Amino acid sequence: MSKPLKQIHLAAHFPGVNNTTVWSDPKAGSHIEFSSFVHFAQTAERAKFDFLFLAEGLRLREQGGKIYDLDVVGRPDTFTVLAALAAVTEHLGLTGTINSTFNEPYEVARQFASLDHLSGGRSAWNVVTSWDAFTGENFRRGGFLPQDERYSRAKEFLATTNELFDSWHGDEIVADQASGTFLRDAKAGAFVHSGQHFDIQGQFNVPRSPQGRPVIFQAGDSDEGREFAASSADAIFSRYAQLKEGRAFYTDVKNRLAKYGRRHDELLILPAASFVLADTDAEAEVLAKEVRRQQVSGATAIKHLEFVWNRDLSSYDPEGPLPDIDPDLGDNHISKGRAQVRMYRDPLATAREWRELAAANNWSIRDLVIETGNRQNFIGSPETVARTINEYVQTDASDGFILVPHITPSGLDIFADKVVPLLQEQGVFRTEYEGPTLRHQLGLAHPDEAAGERVAS
Repeated sequence: MSKPLKQIHLAAHFPGVNNTTVWSDPKAGSHIEFSSFVHFAQTAERAKFDFLFLAEGLRLREQGGKIYDLDVVGRPDTFTVLAALAAVTEHLGLTGTINSTFNEPYEVARQFASLDHLSGGRSAWNVVTSWDAFTGENFRRGGFLPQDERYSRAKEFLATTNELFDSWHGDEIVADQASGTFLRDAKAGAFVHSGQHFDIQGQFNVPRSPQGRPVIFQAGDSDEGREFAASSADAIFSRYAQLKEGRAFYTDVKNRLAKYGRRHDELLILPAASFVLADTDAEAEVLAKEVRRQQVSGATAIKHLEFVWNRDLSSYDPEGPLPDIDPDLGDNHISKGRAQVRMYRDPLATAREWRELAAANNWSIRDLVIETGNRQNFIGSPETVARTINEYVQTDASDGFILVPHITPSGLDIFADKVVPLLQEQGVFRTEYEGPTLRHQLGLAHPDEAAGERVAS
């Protein structure tokens, strides 16, 4: 008997500040004006995507003490944007990254419960921690937490917000105008939490929302991050958008669920993926090279090299050879607030490897950065890309993808118009939304139903 086809989950990431976005392209628009968010969200909803995703940055990155302006496009407040988008969409999920290191549980729970009410049950929270003191300087506490404490705080943060969400059961509001009775239980929303990181009590002032709790996403790739996702998340963002690595990650995370009494289908694995489409595979390959050269200008290549060298390399020619000098191993890094810095844990070894690659291939600095950096995940005709995405999902390398176009806000249009219809024809992607809430689209049970299922089993 053949295995039933898995349904593909698709989401759209409004790029914000990153190395994928080509803000200098003539087709690019604003990354902060509301019209851009509306176009992007409505395109995703027209294509029947599960959700729109907004990343969050609590501080602009720097290079050599100055704002890194090669990918600065603006970082408006997540809740403000998502609440506004709730009014111009009907089914699309609204997912925002909110930091658990510098916020407080009551505040975040109130915001997400409010968003869930405003959107009719479409809110989702990507729970992240902050890893650097550079970001912490914007906040009263300052500093940052060691990794084990960051995840300890994140776990307690999420548990505390769940206590607040669950402090209302959903049947407390009577609103009987004849008797003048509004609440069945005057203690509705009462909570007490005393733990290592939070000691709070009171009454939560937002009644039970349509989803009960927002859908929970997690993005960590460390062992602690994978465990956190397996224990508490509804979906995990993965950086493994290649087939072999994707399957290994998928198997590892899914196999962790059983220890928490969870089934494989209770956690979705969704890698971020970029794409380049053209009429033919050959044309797409040519276009992809053009896009990569747009994404990695000469100035960008030099800045990227500084991530590893930790030196001012502005005097070097990006079309010339790599520096002969070795990286500076000092603690005060030239590139602050950039996650890439953490990727190069042994700068001397990375520099040696890159010099060998450049020499063997006759690469300039810019060539090296282009060839060793992130590449488009899906390149080809619509038929090729649709077939490849389906292969990844059906062979358990992912449950779907979060698409990151390189042009905002119109970069998603071609995927919606050319690839989605092919997936629908194959019977692996919806033609209509399954229900009113994001949990319906993701195939996730309501928290009350999920709890009942666990008790029954």
